[in-house]
Amino acid sequence: MFRNPWFETVAEAQRRAKRRLPYMVYGALVAGSERGRTVDDNITAFGELGFAPRVVGRSSAGDRAERDLSTTVMGVESSFPVLISPTGVQAVHPDGEVAVARAAANRGVIMGLSSFASKPVEEVAAANPNVFFQMYWSGDRDAMVQRMERAKAAGAKALIATLDWSFSHGRDWGSPTIPEKIDAKTVAKLAPGVLPYPGWLWRFAKSGRLPDLTTPNLKPPNGPAPTFFGAYGEWMQTPPPTWEDVAWLRKEWGGPFMLKGVTRVDDAKRAVDAGVTALSVSNHGGNNLDTTPATIRVLPSIADAVGDQVEVLLDGGVRRGGDVAKALALGARAVLIGRASLWGLAANGEAGVENVLDILRSGLDSAVLGLGHAGVRDLSPDDLVVPRDFRLTLGGGSED
Repeated sequence: MFRNPWFETVAEAQRRAKRRLPYMVYGALVAGSERGRTVDDNITAFGELGFAPRVVGRSSAGDRAERDLSTTVMGVESSFPVLISPTGVQAVHPDGEVAVARAAANRGVIMGLSSFASKPVEEVAAANPNVFFQMYWSGDRDAMVQRMERAKAAGAKALIATLDWSFSHGRDWGSPTIPEKIDAKTVAKLAPGVLPYPGWLWRFAKSGRLPDLTTPNLKPPNGPAPTFFGAYGEWMQTPPPTWEDVAWLRKEWGGPFMLKGVTRVDDAKRAVDAGVTALSVSNHGGNNLDTTPATIRVLPSIADAVGDQVEVLLDGGVRRGGDVAKALALGARAVLIGRASLWGLAANGEAGVENVLDILRSGLDSAVLGLGHAGVRDLSPDDLVVPRDFRLTLGGGSED
């Protein structure tokens, strides 16, 4: 029976991704560690917030029929306040990050590219000129400088330094088997789990390529690109950075600089002291330390503390345009989405990513209209019903 490739919610995109991807591929997209409390809270916390709609908009809302959803992030324009979050090796589709970048460009939004991506920064920047390149504190300083210079030469307009990653990876529901590389032996071993998904196989067969599990953006000048696990091993063996290292990284990049992974007020203040342009309130989508609070709960305290000095973004649990509106009302300039875009990619390729972005944009527009505003800049805490004890302040003294 013919199925309309269009889907109306991110949840439907996830359901289609689950049906179309081999277990080990889909399992790699499922967030969470240990009991999965944090990933659940990231999502359910948005549902605890309510809207306080107006039947007649404020005076500014009557100026025009359309809402202004546009914004800028670190000086780069975006048609609405949603960015593609950098996520690692994207074996859900042969075109991977390039397809996501094209979709983001078609919808006028910024593409975040992981240093662990399966496509080189040069190809992704050619597909979308508004690329923010992401790096971990991994390897020695010379290697990090080489990676930054390569991204800058390719046209990346900002750097995202991700520090919210730990060794937490055990899952009560089990983790998928991810091979070191795809070769004939691996293909034979994984065949029973892959053959029931002919559509996924056919897409790669048409492309003439096997899923690439290397990280081309970490390729040294004279040597092959490391595998994902090789890159992971380098990161594990690199001593964690100090705040002086963060300041050095920001200085070496020399342009717009976002620090991703902040959930504490004291860390946010130290980030400001280190000279960051923006920070992302993030717990790595729940893949970090389990039982970390949902990012939307700690966003207001961080926005209140440093929002007048740096741009504050939010990452984690965004599934609807209403979620975007709630984050903006509590102080975020924009949000980042990761799994939502990957589910769209798995469900319908580049068009599926566009579909996800359209869902979020439409939902945001509806929320702004219902709240009686002319645009996203008008959103404020007055637009929300916030339960008592919803907001949390970490690293802020007696309110912790």
